[in-house]
Amino acid sequence: MSIEAMMAIAPIAPIAPVGIENGVAAAAGPQAGFAAWFEQQLAQTNEKLAVADQGLQQLALGDTSNLHQVMMQFEDAKLSVQLVMQVRNRLLETYQDLMRMQM
Repeated sequence: MSIEAMMAIAPIAPIAPVGIENGVAAAAGPQAGFAAWFEQQLAQTNEKLAVADQGLQQLALGDTSNLHQVMMQFEDAKLSVQLVMQVRNRLLETYQDLMRMQM
């Protein structure tokens, strides 16, 4: 392959950041993308907790006929909270490690 042929090859354009689910555009940089993801996870966890709480209230009042669905909603909310707490714990550990580093 000659040098002229290699020079004729067009450079690859950089890939634009892909938006996060539900039409929320990803902001510039990985920090903003992670912040948007974490904010979305918190909102989803809050929504799941509200749904589980409503199901438990209906169960306590005797209004629900599907115990299995209520327990699945409760378990889904529990797993979401555990995920958020694990991410939070890892972030705190990383921050503490960075603060211990000598400059």
